[in-house]
Amino acid sequence: QLQLVESGGGLVQPGGSLRLSCTASGFTLDDYAIGWFRQAPGKEREGVSCISGSEDATYYADSVKGRFTISRDNAKKKVYLQMNSLKPDDTGVYYCAREPAICSWPYNYGMDYFGKGTQVTVSS
Repeated sequence: QLQLVESGGGLVQPGGSLRLSCTASGFTLDDYAIGWFRQAPGKEREGVSCISGSEDATYYADSVKGRFTISRDNAKKKVYLQMNSLKPDDTGVYYCAREPAICSWPYNYGMDYFGKGTQVTVSS
C-alpha cells in the first residue's frame, strides 16, 4: 500500500531545531523525487524543499535557504528535513510528497501523492 508518513513535528522555541522524517512504503523510493511542503493557517500550501530521486539535486525556497537541509536515505526509505534557526513564520503543517524521478521545482506540478502531514509550531 502506497504511503508517505511524516513525523518529527512539535513545539519549539524560536531559534530552535527540528528534524522531520518522511517514511515511504509501497513503492521504490529511488525512482522518485520527494518534496516538502507546508501550510500555515489561512495561507496556501507552499513548497519548502525538494530532492531528486537519483542525482540528489536539491532545491529550497528562498525563505528557508541556509536554515533547512533536505537529505535522503533510500536504503531506509526515508527523506529528512533538518530545520535550524526556526522562526515563528515557519509554523504550519508540513507535508512530504512524491514526484517521478526529478523535482519540477519550483512548480512542483508532478507531485502525485501527499502524506497527511505533521504539525510544526514555533513559539515562545
